[in-house]
Order: sequence, then C-alpha cells, then structure tokens
Amino acid sequence: MNSFWDFIVWLFWFYVVIACIWIFITVIVDIFRDHSLNGWMKALWVLFLVFVPFLAAFIYLIARGRGMAERNAARVAESQAASADYIRSVAGSSGSSSTAAEIEKGKQLLDSGAITQAEFDALKSKALQSA
Repeated sequence: MNSFWDFIVWLFWFYVVIACIWIFITVIVDIFRDHSLNGWMKALWVLFLVFVPFLAAFIYLIARGRGMAERNAARVAESQAASADYIRSVAGSSGSSSTAAEIEKGKQLLDSGAITQAEFDALKSKALQSA
C-alpha cells in the first residue's frame, strides 16, 4: 500500500515539474514575440527568469498576462485569416468561374459520349441555379 501512495506523490510532483517547464517556455516565447519590449527589457526578463524563475514567471503572468493573451489571440486570428485566404485562392473564390468550369466539364463529358444531352441539360441547370 505504501508503494501506491509513493507513486501518487511521484505523479503529483512530475505533473508540477512539467507544468512549471510549460509555463517557463510559454513566458520565454512570449517575451521574444512581444514587439513592444525592447532588447534590454527582454534581456532583463530572461535574466530574472534564469535567477529567480518562479517569482519571475508569476510576476510576468500577473503584469503581462492580458497582453500575452491578446498577442496569442491576434496570432491565432492572423493564422486563421491566412488559412482562409489560401483556401479561397486554391478553391477559386468566384462563383461564376466555378459555374463555368462545371458547365465546361459537362460539355466535355457530353462531347465524349459519357453523358446524354438530357444529363448535360440537368447538370447545366443545376450549376446555373447554384450560382
């Protein structure tokens, strides 16, 4: 029974160490991504984190936590906007060109004999309705 509780205590301390490492890395990354801090302030924060890590991390999170969250939200929004722009550019954002492309593909299928005139007319009317 003693070994089970030793394992639970070990697991707790392992969690605490991993959480602290995660917080320190997050703070250091935020320090270097923050464009409002000049080089000297970044160096002072890093020195503070090296010599008094727990106190420095707590002070940083209290003093600059809101800005940290705002910068992170801005990065996420920028990334989502870039991803949406890329998807639009790849998919072809204009509806008329995709409608024309569908009709052109249908015409090629009709010319090759893969579909009948009635099927082409149905495909064409569907494409025109979706535009």
